[in-house]
Order: sequence, then structure tokens, then C-alpha cells
Amino acid sequence: MTERKPMIAVLTGAGISTDSGIPDFRGPQGVWTRDPAAEKMFTYEYYMSDPAVRRASWRARADNAAWTAQPNPAHLALVELERAGFPVRIITQNIDGLHQKAGSTPRKVLELHGTMFTVRCMGCGEHGTMRDALDRVEAGDPDPACLSCGGILKAGTVMFGENLDGESLAQAGAIAKACRVFWAVGTSLMVQPAASLCAIAMTEGAKTTIVNAQPTPYDPVADEVIRDPIGEALPRMVAALIAAHPS
Repeated sequence: MTERKPMIAVLTGAGISTDSGIPDFRGPQGVWTRDPAAEKMFTYEYYMSDPAVRRASWRARADNAAWTAQPNPAHLALVELERAGFPVRIITQNIDGLHQKAGSTPRKVLELHGTMFTVRCMGCGEHGTMRDALDRVEAGDPDPACLSCGGILKAGTVMFGENLDGESLAQAGAIAKACRVFWAVGTSLMVQPAASLCAIAMTEGAKTTIVNAQPTPYDPVADEVIRDPIGEALPRMVAALIAAHPS
């Protein structure tokens, strides 16, 4: 009788996308490391109250590397794992859509912090596409307002100071509880409540591996910690898991 493949939960952070040309935030060359003031653009209070921060945010969105970024070997390795028949669920802190672009089944990717490709009005709640909003910026509007009510437009992402969507968070917690293998990849495990998913998985007995260049608070209690580049480590981990559970 063929052994049942274990359910795998993968929590991904900015580090998995750096090989695709998207800088992380807290690493040695991170966005906030090089320019601490840039953190204001990701903080709800500053964004909503300061037009200068919003104008800077719109310029940054237009220049975001994610518009042209392509999935790297780490993203593709997770696709390979899914296609090998493993029940894989990806919980990502990233907003770049690269997991789906690589070929991971969209319904199996939970975007915990939202997506950069949509906008919503903070007044009436109307949703639209980021591309349409950026077309207005490129046409000369440095801080485009909602066309319906004149309210402030914001990317469909979760900023510091905002609560995560309750349904998404509950779903992520259920995944962490149910998995038998939990990989935390390219995340500092410092941002809550996403980081707490690691603790949930550990409490439920999942074998936990952390793949990150820098130390994380969960390193001392993880089953394995890997410091190798993610684009090398993740394909190796996937190959080993597939070999251990042949079809």
C-alpha cells in the first residue's frame, strides 16, 4: 500500500522573491534597511494622513519590480511539489503574485497580506485594478482619488496598523494546525500574526524547517534551520521529499 503523502504548509516571505529581483525589507539590502523612512509608505496612519506619503507610495508602486518579475527556482519548486501529488498549501506574506505566476493553483495560495494588483477606496469600499490607478498617475494625477466618492485609494494590501482579514487568518491557522510538514521560507518570523503560524504548526507536531538567511525567533525550536540561498535550498528540499514519498 502506497504511503499517504503528508500535508505541507509553506509560509513564504519577501526572501523567496529576492532572486526574482524584488528586494526584501529587513535584509542587508532591504528597502527599509537602505531607507528607514520608506516604512511610512507601508504604515496605514501615515498613508491616510499625509498626502506626501501617498504621492511617494504611488511613485513606488509604478516602479515596483513585481510588474516585470518572473518566478525563480524556489517558486517553481513548490509547483513541482504540488504536481508530484503532495497536498500543498502556500501561505504567503508577499503581495507579488509570483506563486500563481509560477503555476501554483491559485486556490491553494493564501495571500495573507493581500495583493498589489488591486486598489480599494477607503471611503466607499469600491475596488478596482492597480493598473487603472497607475494609468491615472502616469497621466499626471500624483494622488488619484476614488472616482465614485473622492475617497483615498489604497493598494489591496495590508499595511502596518491594519488588521488582517479575519477569514484569511482563520484559514491560515487551520492550515498550520492540519499540516504535518511546515516550511517557513524567506520570512523573518517577526511580523505577527503571520509568525504565530509557525508556533501553531509546532504545537500540533508538524516537522518544521526554517529557510532564511538571517536568524529568526523560532530558530531554537525548529526541527531544522537552513541558511543556504533559498533558490538552492528549496529545490533540494522538494527533491528530497519527493524521493522519500514516491508515487
